[in-house]
Amino acid sequence: MANIKELAQMAGVSVATVSRVLNNHPYVSENKRNAVEQAMKASNYQRNLNAVHLSKGKTMLIGVIVPFVNHPYFGLLVEGIANEAVKNNYKLVLFQTNYEETREIEALEMLKHKQIDALIICSRNSPFSVVDDYTKYGPITLCEDSREKNMSSTFVDHYKSFSQALNYLHSRGHKKIGYCLARNSGSNSRYRERAYEDFLKKINEPFVPDYVFYDCLYFEDGQTVIQRLIGMHSPPTALIVTNDQVAAGILVCCTEEDISVPDQLAILSFDNQPIAQVMNITTLEIPLVEIGKNLLLQAINHRQIHHDELFVKMIERKTV
Repeated sequence: MANIKELAQMAGVSVATVSRVLNNHPYVSENKRNAVEQAMKASNYQRNLNAVHLSKGKTMLIGVIVPFVNHPYFGLLVEGIANEAVKNNYKLVLFQTNYEETREIEALEMLKHKQIDALIICSRNSPFSVVDDYTKYGPITLCEDSREKNMSSTFVDHYKSFSQALNYLHSRGHKKIGYCLARNSGSNSRYRERAYEDFLKKINEPFVPDYVFYDCLYFEDGQTVIQRLIGMHSPPTALIVTNDQVAAGILVCCTEEDISVPDQLAILSFDNQPIAQVMNITTLEIPLVEIGKNLLLQAINHRQIHHDELFVKMIERKTV
């Protein structure tokens, strides 16, 4: 394939003129532009987009870190990010990390080496200090509360939302309340755990370790939760479940085990995904698509650090 110098020779123009045509510069005569375009066609010339991006200082690529691509929670976040990316002529580079820190570092290294323009972290395993080291290489925006940090974020206050869920169940007469989380690490989990501890102190109830369930991510994890409840001498009368998939699995298992919902076990979930609507699960709606949209806008408009808090909404149905 011809290079720019060879194109200039074929077209009978200067290298600078070829460069101006390739970059859509307006001040090129029609005759010279046509000559360059004919030379490009004859030689099957293809622009080196990496060189173009390097010259412009932009790749028009945004990195997006998610632990899993097959989970509806992250699917809705990516939907919001992708929709807004299309509107702004950006493309996405998706990193599925499985919460492995080395995979997160690979994405951060791509930002360092200018292979992407910005990075959106939907959920992370790396310590914040590690992520913070990369902010000097480009904009990083987080899907967690970073109001005390030097990077933008869009988030739901999980302390407040979890407290809202606990108080709602307490107003319905429940004191023995358990909860299910995806993992026992991460800032969002810590906010929820602190809300739970403060709630128990407020109502003067003891902490019961058996009422806490971790590694609850998918529909089938609901069966594990119910089997543990069946084996308890004094099980909780209500469960807060941090995603609708697990809540749906719990509800199905309750039917199979003749556990009446909500009379014997109330279920309050989060997200308001379609499965919660179909199965009439009471849930706190998190505006995931809106969060995704905002994360993308923060990533491409990085002149100032922004922290945007969005809010959950109670959707009352039949499981409480």
